[in-house]
Amino acid sequence: MSDRRVESLARVICEYSLRVEPGQLMLIEAPALAEPLVLEIVTRALEMGALPRVRVAAEGTQLAFLSEAAEEQLTTLLPSAMPEMAAIDLRVAIHAAWNTRELSGVDPAKVAAVREARAPLMELYMRRSAAKELRWCVTAYPCEAFAQDADMSLAAYEDFVYRAGWLHLPDPVAAWRGFAERLRAIADRLSGVRTLRVLAEDTDLSVGVAGRTWVPCNGERNFPDGEVFTGPIETETTGDVRFSFPAIFSGREVEDVRLRFDGGRVVRSEAAAGQELLRQMLAIDEGASILGEFAIGTNYGVQGFSKQILFDEKIGGTCHMAVGAGYPETGSTNHSGLHWDMVCDLRSGGEIHADGELIYRDGRFLPEFAPDLSPPQG
Repeated sequence: MSDRRVESLARVICEYSLRVEPGQLMLIEAPALAEPLVLEIVTRALEMGALPRVRVAAEGTQLAFLSEAAEEQLTTLLPSAMPEMAAIDLRVAIHAAWNTRELSGVDPAKVAAVREARAPLMELYMRRSAAKELRWCVTAYPCEAFAQDADMSLAAYEDFVYRAGWLHLPDPVAAWRGFAERLRAIADRLSGVRTLRVLAEDTDLSVGVAGRTWVPCNGERNFPDGEVFTGPIETETTGDVRFSFPAIFSGREVEDVRLRFDGGRVVRSEAAAGQELLRQMLAIDEGASILGEFAIGTNYGVQGFSKQILFDEKIGGTCHMAVGAGYPETGSTNHSGLHWDMVCDLRSGGEIHADGELIYRDGRFLPEFAPDLSPPQG
């Protein structure tokens, strides 16, 4: 029996997140095990007059490529890649996996080489997105591997995923539109801030954000969603940060990451496990050790760490930061083949100060600064 929540997810992505229009060229990228969601998105996109095209990955192909490819094969960008990225109007990326640890034995240098080779593609992607020429959405399909990582049964994980997107509500689109208004108010308040200071366990970090644009993430680019983010001034990140949760990269966990910034750049990096991967990723290019994103998670329907960044970076009561490429629409000028999000829990004693004023404590904005962001009930 089909799950009506999958149909609801496809409808929200097409009608709300992407606002599909007739004649638009849509690229859907997914692993084969996400077939039920792919079919629902294709069906709804066709009903709305779009031109969907599907690229499906078979089990084991990424591992085979990274394990066996020679240097030229790793670093060659297909001639069709840039023209395709320049042509599409809509892109959907669906996350799911047969085995989230599949790439744990791959040489980090190979992963870095692929990232570096794809840097021009990422730059074009972000530039077209900032110019509103390309609309995109990243979502997830519940699968056994993700459920295992989250220490849940598949049924419990499905409930977690769909409730995080408020798909259990009678009208999830209306719920997200209401949330978008409250999130916009927070972004507007943050737009006048010059410097943010984050205080937490082993963390005292100052981030310059003067003149940068804050983006409210209301379900259009990620689904589920719930964050506000900006691109820090490239030379104005200073201090120390310790990330509470493991940083996941290509299925590998880098534990207890600690970074020290000076003049905007990472000058010291440590990890209890995965130190070599962290070092290599931060060194893949000039922009990899610069903070490209600073964000605050605002989806209080997501509380537990699941080892999937699509959900973990949205946890209400956290902040996250990405080393590497920044989003041009924020004003960021940092370019890199890397964009690696890492999450810091602020729910127990954490604080955020804006230009010296306390605006956030214990995982919540102070009521005098921002509206309540509790999830809709239903």
